[in-house]
Amino acid sequence: STGWAKQRAAKLLHQLQQSGWVVRIARGKYLIVPLEAGPDSAWSEDSLLIASQLAEPAAVAYWSACHHWNWTEQIPRTVFIQTPQKKMHNVKNVLGVTYRFVRVGSTKFFGTVKRSVGQGHAVITDREKTLVDALDHPELCGGVGQVIEMLPGAAEAVNWQRVDEYLKRLGSGAAYKRLGLLVEGLGEKVRIPVRTARVERWHSLLTGGYAPLEPRRPMTGLASARWRVRLNVPGIFRGGRP
Repeated sequence: STGWAKQRAAKLLHQLQQSGWVVRIARGKYLIVPLEAGPDSAWSEDSLLIASQLAEPAAVAYWSACHHWNWTEQIPRTVFIQTPQKKMHNVKNVLGVTYRFVRVGSTKFFGTVKRSVGQGHAVITDREKTLVDALDHPELCGGVGQVIEMLPGAAEAVNWQRVDEYLKRLGSGAAYKRLGLLVEGLGEKVRIPVRTARVERWHSLLTGGYAPLEPRRPMTGLASARWRVRLNVPGIFRGGRP
């Protein structure tokens, strides 16, 4: 196309945006506001569909993915997006919805699937990657309390061989520590195949030092010497064993 054509298109898009007919969600990407939105543009597009357009490559992840897989009834107010793209703002607001970008190294961006959402598709971390990410960063999934609530259901939904592969690929010592602690602490509530052998294998892969059970909280409270986890969330097991 000619430079004149590009300039004309840019001018037209600007006019449509000013008139409320389109909404700019990212550079070169626009959403058309449907007629039923009314004069105040009071409408909402599927947030997961929009999330997939805000960065490339990217995937809906963490608490948003946990909700997508029906592991939690809590609806996060923020849509979490995992991306290896470096030049990104931490937070972006589109149509009244807050999107939070979590940047990871390219080696940690894997385990994604394309899912049908509304009138299109969204890229989301698969069940196994969602679980591993939740163990690596529980603070991005509503906190370790939310992870504990979802773990029994997630345990029955994932492929545990793939979980082990993802844990190794992620390379997070803290994820092994929290997983072992929670699986043993919750007992038979968390059903996993070849339980004893799998738990002992996790234990053999522990790294040195202690990891906080809840990141971004002070490293205080009791500690699990077996799993090298600081129990910095009092009464987290509600009477269960640490």
